[in-house]
Amino acid sequence: MLNAERFRGGADLHTHSTVSDGTESPAELIASAAAAGLSALALTDHDSTAGWEEAGAAAIEHGIVLIPGMELSTRVSFASVHMLGYLIDPFDEGLLAETARIREARLTRAEEIVRRISADYDLSWDDVLAQTAEGATIGRPHIADALVARGLADTRSAAFAGILHWRRGYASPHYAPDPLTGIRTIRAAGGVPVLAHPGTRGAEDVIPESRLKALVDAGLFGIEIDHPENREESKGPLRALAAKYGLAITGSSDYHGDGKPNRLGEYTTSPEVVAEIIAQGTGSAPIG
Repeated sequence: MLNAERFRGGADLHTHSTVSDGTESPAELIASAAAAGLSALALTDHDSTAGWEEAGAAAIEHGIVLIPGMELSTRVSFASVHMLGYLIDPFDEGLLAETARIREARLTRAEEIVRRISADYDLSWDDVLAQTAEGATIGRPHIADALVARGLADTRSAAFAGILHWRRGYASPHYAPDPLTGIRTIRAAGGVPVLAHPGTRGAEDVIPESRLKALVDAGLFGIEIDHPENREESKGPLRALAAKYGLAITGSSDYHGDGKPNRLGEYTTSPEVVAEIIAQGTGSAPIG
């Protein structure tokens, strides 16, 4: 097993490549991580493990450790809840069935959003495909990039604050399992589940303790608290809940290349927590 000392240079446990909505290929992402001085990186594309092989080869080349992962979409009513799963078995039948259903729903949702937008703006589905890498999990960020390319927004962030904001009426939900099912699916695939960035809406919307306890009972390992989009007033209550329920605290950048202002390694996870993730994960192994 890898020693915790191996990660003293920093481990960023939440990043995206062109396999989902990042702007760098898996190999380019690993090269960027090495250039940033990181010891380890988790590739966590949305509902896909398709970037693992390329990223693994690059990790060996650059001398850093790849923690194979995924950001699994889950949902509570109309609220999206993301679940990070580390060291899952990419061939687990339950996981494959769930992610295939999610990706198909994402595609259908994206097509519906573009159809609605095209009634008011000069935007087509071909515009979106032009911004999407082959085989990628298509989502709203690709629509945002198409809006930028069409001159309808200045940046991806501006597109989300403007035309793609839910108040504009173009948004459409997509299927995703509930968080309990997400955690059980990750655990059944030998993975280690971490609740992603739960403090983005402020202290008033920190996850209710009763709901968190249910997630813990289902097998939740940790909470991603050190994250650039978690509000500072949320972090204290989240740390208190983590301490009460014995949950690990992770840190990461949620790096998307040029798709977000987040910087690689701006938040990292302690070597001890990384070592415990590796100890618990049985579906796959670190690479590098």
